[in-house]
Amino acid sequence: MTNTPHTPPRGTAALIVAAGRGTRAGAGLPKQWRPLAGQRVADWTIAAFVAHPDIDHVLVVTHPEDDAFAQSLDVPTVHGGDTRDASVRAGLEALALSGFDKVLIHDVARAGVSKQVISDVIAALDHTDGAAPALAVTDALWHGADQRVTGTQDREGLYRAQTPQGFCFEAILVAHRAHKGGAADDVAVARAANLAVAIVDGHEDNFKITTPDDFARMEKVLRHHMDIRLGNGFDVHAFEDGDHVTLCGVDIAHTHALKGHSDADVGMHAVTDAIYGALAEGDIGRHFPPSEMEWKDADSAIFLEHAVTLATQKGYRIGNVDCTLICERPKIGPHASAMMTRMSEIMGLETNQVSIKATTSERLGFTGREEGIAALATATLIKA
Repeated sequence: MTNTPHTPPRGTAALIVAAGRGTRAGAGLPKQWRPLAGQRVADWTIAAFVAHPDIDHVLVVTHPEDDAFAQSLDVPTVHGGDTRDASVRAGLEALALSGFDKVLIHDVARAGVSKQVISDVIAALDHTDGAAPALAVTDALWHGADQRVTGTQDREGLYRAQTPQGFCFEAILVAHRAHKGGAADDVAVARAANLAVAIVDGHEDNFKITTPDDFARMEKVLRHHMDIRLGNGFDVHAFEDGDHVTLCGVDIAHTHALKGHSDADVGMHAVTDAIYGALAEGDIGRHFPPSEMEWKDADSAIFLEHAVTLATQKGYRIGNVDCTLICERPKIGPHASAMMTRMSEIMGLETNQVSIKATTSERLGFTGREEGIAALATATLIKA
């Protein structure tokens, strides 16, 4: 039997530099950990690379004082150095044995980076040592001192540099190892090593959060591009003989049970259908047909977990769910907290993202006659 030598995986890594202190952003937390459009700056930036189909691995370089924040990330981290180029070097060394042939180096404060910019940088690396996005300078340029114009500068051939700056991995690693430090960005390191760097189209939304005013500007960018979906779910189950009902994952003693092919958890069914609805994926019946005996008396958590997994696979996170149970009895209030806890466990959410409440129908209709229970739910999905 012949032993085949192991070939390291080839692919593209993203190295996100998040070790800076961001003093120009004003007092408070380092800017990468500050809230921005419902998440933190770092969360938005990391999500852009995690979601990109051509990025195989994401590594974040963090400051040693930020370990508490770093532990909350869903990607690996490594400590950086005292300068930006030292932090990049630390990240590259951490990836050195992983076998990647391309690496994209990105500033965490550029939270508005687009899929197209990332794709263009990666594609350009098939033909050059390095590539980086940039925008041509269109404004007139002056030299100045003491608030006075002292001269002008020709803007021809000048560009505003952006990130991610991409490189053939081995070439930029060698360049950083040889560099004496003090580079403004990785293109400067690459050029010092005589690497060719191509310019690809940047984007105005890919600006770097630097000052306090930039947070509001970036929030507008992110909210404009956010894919937010709402889904509704409605379900009804009649009563039958029994001694308890299962509502939102909690068993409650009652004079009757709910009739259904599964465990008849009307609240969980409504929430599940709301998630499917937001995804335009039909309802529970499409994914778990009642004609299949496999789902007879099944725990409805199976259905809800499937809907949540499907949302994740499609690149969405659940912002919140709101479920209203409609019945005269049993009383829901004493059990609402336990329901919220159970539902949040299944969906991987905080309890304050899950609302469970109840109302009666004022003795009107089938719920008023205590013939069954109805549930109405809404789910908010946000593109990650």
